[in-house]
Amino acid sequence: MSVEQAGGRDFLSNLGRVYSLYTFSFLGCVIVLAVLEQVGMPKPWIGYAFVALTIGVYAAIGILSRTAEVSEYYVAGRKVPAMYNGMATAADWMSAASFIGMAGSLYLLGYNGLAFILGWTGGFVLVATLIAPFLRKFGAYTIPDFFSFRYGGKVARTLAIIVLMSCSFTYVVAQIVGTGLIGARLLNMDYVVAVYVGLVGILVCSMLGGMRAVTWTQVAQYIVLIIAYLIPVVILSAQQYGIPIPQLTYGDVLAKIAAKEAALRAAGDVVVPAVGYINPSFGNPALSGAALWVEYVNYFGLILCLMVGTASLPHVLMRFFTTPSVREARKSVGWSLLFIFILYFTAPAYAAFAKMEVYNNVVGQNLATLFSADNLSWIRSYGRVGLIQICGVDATTLEAVRTACARVMQHTGDVASFNPTIQLRHFGIQADAIVISTPEIAGLPYVIAGLVAAGGLAAALSTADGLLLAMANALSHDVYYKMIDQNASTEKRLVVARVLLIVVAIAAAYVASFRPADIVAMVAWAFSLAAAGFFPALVLGIWWKKATTQGAIWGIVVGFGITLYYLVGTRYYAPAFYETWKGLSIATAAQFQAYEAAKAAYAAAATPANWVVLDRTAQVVANWWGVRGISSGVFGLPLGFLVIWAVSKFTEEPSQEMQNFIDEIRRPKGGVVMEDKAASAIGH
Repeated sequence: MSVEQAGGRDFLSNLGRVYSLYTFSFLGCVIVLAVLEQVGMPKPWIGYAFVALTIGVYAAIGILSRTAEVSEYYVAGRKVPAMYNGMATAADWMSAASFIGMAGSLYLLGYNGLAFILGWTGGFVLVATLIAPFLRKFGAYTIPDFFSFRYGGKVARTLAIIVLMSCSFTYVVAQIVGTGLIGARLLNMDYVVAVYVGLVGILVCSMLGGMRAVTWTQVAQYIVLIIAYLIPVVILSAQQYGIPIPQLTYGDVLAKIAAKEAALRAAGDVVVPAVGYINPSFGNPALSGAALWVEYVNYFGLILCLMVGTASLPHVLMRFFTTPSVREARKSVGWSLLFIFILYFTAPAYAAFAKMEVYNNVVGQNLATLFSADNLSWIRSYGRVGLIQICGVDATTLEAVRTACARVMQHTGDVASFNPTIQLRHFGIQADAIVISTPEIAGLPYVIAGLVAAGGLAAALSTADGLLLAMANALSHDVYYKMIDQNASTEKRLVVARVLLIVVAIAAAYVASFRPADIVAMVAWAFSLAAAGFFPALVLGIWWKKATTQGAIWGIVVGFGITLYYLVGTRYYAPAFYETWKGLSIATAAQFQAYEAAKAAYAAAATPANWVVLDRTAQVVANWWGVRGISSGVFGLPLGFLVIWAVSKFTEEPSQEMQNFIDEIRRPKGGVVMEDKAASAIGH
């Protein structure tokens, strides 16, 4: 037995002790920082301490977990116990979208935001029942490995790589955006600089040790993120109700919010409905006919895309390759659901308490108070990165906001002395700011805000690690090793994997530096792409023995292609998309008129400003039957199934050997069907 193997076995036998010590040490550090804050430690130092502490620990785990073994690098040696794999999967899964964006979406969308919770959690039921145990029994390093073996040859593997890169790259950009937003707030640095600082943190966790390093880092990151998510809302619940269980008290908070909004309306304020992914009028009894149908299609379509996408994401499915057995893979799905449930069950409470704090501490305050009070300096910090607007402008300085409010409120006197009361209609906060700003809005000690930011950073880093590893592994294992140089040595394969990891990470950070969209939207795009590109071929490849190579190839091409076309067309080429498909668009007469007016204005003067207006109005009318881009998978998913079935019916069915193989991987008992050829080739 090698020293590395002996050390690994000793570590596995002491996992409970190691992570218990880590948890108590982390809590001790938080308490120490809280005490230091009370005796005068500057707030920026607290932010630096949290970043140095958490990233330092993650980096140490990554370095200590470095490996030169292919099996360890790609699948953590297939020896991660179910509970810890569940914890790592939860961290891998609960990205910046869950930690930062979930409560924010509920804050803006109310009950309609539950589509995200229902879709994301429901997807793990599909993972457990349809896919994960069978992929584990198959025995491979990557999802394209399965496609290549099941559907025979390089074409299926290549298509799987394309789908994997598309959905994973979109997803990882969202995580790096999250690290940039948190770093900009916590370290008080420029957003773009914070993006690349976060990138360094991602790379030190995963570059040297691959899946082994990522696994043990993600367990540590889950501990940080769940503590960080629970503590603020537990404190608020205890302060207001004397009960430190926010899941039991936020119902009363919702009643208070409804009463507060009624009072605001009576006073002449406007409670602006959220402009989000699901129309906030869903469920309105005044809706009927086509309008009501569109709301149902978008709401349940989004749930479907998120559920199926969850069961298709490569970085999540890869986690189940790391367990010691098929049974452990099944158990780890259950543990994953438990660990994810803890955060998702808390998100609605977080959103409710956050909204109440905004109504109590922001609405009704005068402008000078908002910008001078020490406990509200957060407005400037988040305004600087475009997450908070007052009177329609980013809340960067008192002077800029005062000028904007004077214009909005039609103030004709001296602007320099203008000090209006801020109403709800004047205050705008982005979904991505809700979770990380709530401790400061509520006036909690800054150490709590630093803790939440550290949790958000852990969530973004953990998912980014898994995504980058999935992409780098696909390129190094499935492209380089399987297609280019099958005789490459172990050392060369790992060098290629690490170089590609850096290249992909830098490319993702570059795209993230432009902040292409909000976090939840970018993540939802990835789910639709994965759902349409992977799910039909995965499920039929496991559950229908007669799915053929040609069927799978054309199913992926059609399903993924339609989804990608709809997503890109409606988001980035909306005017052209609308003009091509205007006969299928469902929009109101007013929306059509707004588009025609914008088109006429652009035709008269093709200025950048007129183009922005044209594109924005076109995105409202550019659709097929009212389906929003975030739910674009509803077109590709059924088409993928249909095409695979139809083409398979008219092409030669798989060999009897392959059909027997499919029967074997579906049997609940027994070991791995196909031994790792790569590992065998190097004598493992």
